[in-house]
Amino acid sequence: MTHRAALLCAPRPVGRSPLDLVEVADHDVGATDVRLRVHACAVCRTDLQLCEGDLAARHLPIVPGHQVVGTVVETGADVVGLEIGSLAGVAWIASSCGACRFCTSGRENLCEVARFTGWDRDGGYAETVIADHRYVYPVVGDPTEIAPLLCGGAIGYRCLQVAKAEAGQRIGLYGFGASASIVIQMARHLGCEVFVVTRSAEEQRRAERLGAAWTGGYDDTPPVPLDSAITFAPVGDVVVAALGAVDRGGTVVVNAIHLDRIPQFDYQLLWWERSIRSVANVTRSDVRGLLDLAALVPLRTEIVEYPLLDANRALLDLSEGTCRGTAVLTA
Repeated sequence: MTHRAALLCAPRPVGRSPLDLVEVADHDVGATDVRLRVHACAVCRTDLQLCEGDLAARHLPIVPGHQVVGTVVETGADVVGLEIGSLAGVAWIASSCGACRFCTSGRENLCEVARFTGWDRDGGYAETVIADHRYVYPVVGDPTEIAPLLCGGAIGYRCLQVAKAEAGQRIGLYGFGASASIVIQMARHLGCEVFVVTRSAEEQRRAERLGAAWTGGYDDTPPVPLDSAITFAPVGDVVVAALGAVDRGGTVVVNAIHLDRIPQFDYQLLWWERSIRSVANVTRSDVRGLLDLAALVPLRTEIVEYPLLDANRALLDLSEGTCRGTAVLTA
């Protein structure tokens, strides 16, 4: 048996269509695995960076995609908690050792042998996907609405935890793409006052509709000192700008798997116990927490659907900023 998949064999600019839509053989399901029939896979900037080579490939060829929702169609002998016919999601973290000091202290995102969906293990740009059931999440709802939450939402959830976000805090969001549009909803739910910095006037208006207290461009400074800031753009200059906006003791959280550089800056920006923190990956607890919060708030995303055969166009639209929402591939 075979299924269709958008396969990355060699990274190249998205204008040159790095993905090939091909028929690939169905692999056997392992004892702890489940096979999902994919309904939706959201497109992430990390996928773009992988396909263009900014994020070094760890395994080629590879099927990208790590925000996957589908129906369980086959289970391995040792699978528990997931029934055939149930709806489930697959996120970025695909496995970890479970025994190292990071895994045993709730920090499996830092496990040195962790593997990731769409980077080490074939992901959801396909009609079917196989995943370890211990890293698969029961979900309820519309697959196209849930899929964008599984990365942008989960990593945003972790960013807010690192920022120690709580009611009454002033939080800056630098960049306002898919992930930030989810984060502002979570932050507002927590009772935070949110300040959004983005060059796009359209994104500024969208942030205002979602409850931003203030919006401005990268040349603007928020009108009050911030308790923390989260940067979404893979640009080091933005990190420095955010550092200049946080108050004494404030934290800048970098939400990026790839960053071009950190430019030289004056030590006075870091003085008074300001800090810069990266966020690396997510844990299963982050994903579960995000899904629980998504049902409570509820979280909403703007979605643009693309058929699987248009995966290259979805990446190109993301790269050029012409996709007005989160691109979601539907198989």
